[in-house]
Order: sequence, then C-alpha cells, then structure tokens
Amino acid sequence: MNELGTAVHAKTVGRRLTAAALGVAAVLAIATSAAHARPSSTNLSLVAYSTPAGAYSKIIPAFQKTAAGSDVTFKQSYGASGAQAAAVHNGLPADVVNLSLAPDVTVLSQAGLVKTTWNKDQYGGMVTDSIMVFVVRDGNPKKIRGWGDLVKPGVQVINPNPFTSGGARWNVMAAWGAQIKQHKTPKQANDYLSALYKNITVQDSSARASMSTFAGGKGDVLLAYENEAIQAQQAGADIQFVRPSATILIENPIAVLKNTKNPTQASAFVNFTRSPEAQNIWASYGYRPIVKSVFDKWSKTFPVPKQLFTIRDVVKGGWPVAQPKFFDPNNGVVKQVQS
Repeated sequence: MNELGTAVHAKTVGRRLTAAALGVAAVLAIATSAAHARPSSTNLSLVAYSTPAGAYSKIIPAFQKTAAGSDVTFKQSYGASGAQAAAVHNGLPADVVNLSLAPDVTVLSQAGLVKTTWNKDQYGGMVTDSIMVFVVRDGNPKKIRGWGDLVKPGVQVINPNPFTSGGARWNVMAAWGAQIKQHKTPKQANDYLSALYKNITVQDSSARASMSTFAGGKGDVLLAYENEAIQAQQAGADIQFVRPSATILIENPIAVLKNTKNPTQASAFVNFTRSPEAQNIWASYGYRPIVKSVFDKWSKTFPVPKQLFTIRDVVKGGWPVAQPKFFDPNNGVVKQVQS
C-alpha cells in the first residue's frame, strides 16, 4: 500500500530546517529547559538521538507540571545515535538516554552503565515507534513508489552514515528486509544493497542532518523516519513521502542510567514519556505511539503498510545478530557493499 504524504508549501523551508539543524544536530549541544531553576531543584541530563528535540520541547514542560516533575529541570543533548551512545560510554553525563535503536543502549548496558534488564518492561524498553519512508520532491518527479525505483540509473539517494546514525541502520535493514519479504535470498538482498549504495550520493552523520541536506536541494529521494518526514512538512518543506508497501517497524528505546544520582526522578520521567499525555505529544510530532489506546486514536494518521515487518522478522535473533553481521566496521555486510 504505497501512499504519498500531503505536500506542504512554504518559502521559509531552508531557514527553518537550517535553524533546526543548527539547534539540535551537534552531538554535544546542551540546552537547559528551565532558565530560573530553584536551588533545590533536581537536574536531569537527557541524551538523545537527533530527531526528538521538538517533541521533548512539549513533553518536558508537561512532565514539570506533574507532582513527580515539579522540581525537575533538564539539560538536553541531541546528535547521531551511535555518536551519542559513544559519548555517554566515554563519560558524557546522562541520567536518561533515548536512542535510535536497541544496540546503542546495549553498548551502554554491556559497559555497566545501564541495567541489563532495561528492556524487560511491558514496552520492551521502547518509547516510540516509526517506519522507514521515502521522502521525495514535491510532485514526486522521479516517480519513486517502491524499492526497485531506488536502484534505477540516475536516481540520487540520500541516506545517513550507518556507522554513526541509528536511522541509517534502520534504513539499511528496511531495504534488506524488504527483499527478504519479496522472497529473495540473502545473497540477492546483499546484491540489492550493493546496487542501492551505488546510487547513494551523500551520507551525513545523522538523520536530522540528512533531512537538512535533502531540504537544501540535494538528491531525489531521502531514506528517513516517517516522523522526520512529518516534522519537515510541519516546518513547511515542499516534500511528499511514500510509505512503501514493505517497510520496517522502527522501535526507539529509552533507559535510565545506573549511576544517576536521581533515580526516582529519572524513572518518573521515563514513565511519563509512556503516559497517554506524552504519547499524544509524540504522535503530534509524527511518532507512532506505543500505547495501544493512543495509537488507536491516531490510526488514520498512521496507516499500517501491507508488509510491515520487524527486525526480528527478517533476521533471526534481531539486533543482537544484525548489528555485528551488517554493521561491523571492518567486515560487516555494509562495509563490504560500500567497498
């Protein structure tokens, strides 16, 4: 079921997206959410991947209006998911991490920074869902509808660098998995990735940076989160997006750091991000809610593709197997096809 998102026209696209990128893309960009915090307040450090800053601009104030969050202020850092995980691993202070995919939290768990049970709750450690989509120019001049269109001669594809960006890794697994869902062999799926990478012209460090590149006029199609496409439209971008009939369910994790000095407040914040109030905010920014009652409310906004699959559907063992197999920087599948 291929669908085009509604095109939105505005003259201020470049300025808005450039400002957004400058505001959130730097790995160590720190912002304080309360300018006049009381001396007795609790400060939490939130380290996240590159795209959810807008949603947190609403979620954090909503949390601060609750009893659990009334005395809590925040420092926030946004950047490429893999780089953010590495920064926390190397000492960047964090109380809560919200990263693009499970392996980036697993790195911290293996280092003893996050509990090994971080993904054992009713949500599997996740806070939001999304899907991978094709972002195209207004009017879709290259007629991008399905995966086969991405490997046609002359089609310029934008995709972030999978060795820094969690979004890029989701995109790679969507491309590979779609071939498997079409009953291709793993070798044929690898061959498809090779053909796709021949058409990839820019590999930015993060999903947000790639959206800025595309909005700046480069490329014919961008592989992206659905929520990024929706947020770009909300910012006035003259784009459309295609939900391919076969695409992957993107699952974004959240976790509390073991060494947080404020475990009660950090846990309360994580719990709030999964509350109906917060999940509705997530949905308004294009994220698919993980709370069923909230998702049902937004079901018309988030149609389910015919062949929506998870990482576990196409790689036995899921991310613990897919991460080293595809993204080992020395001999993984992606390294081989790029070479």
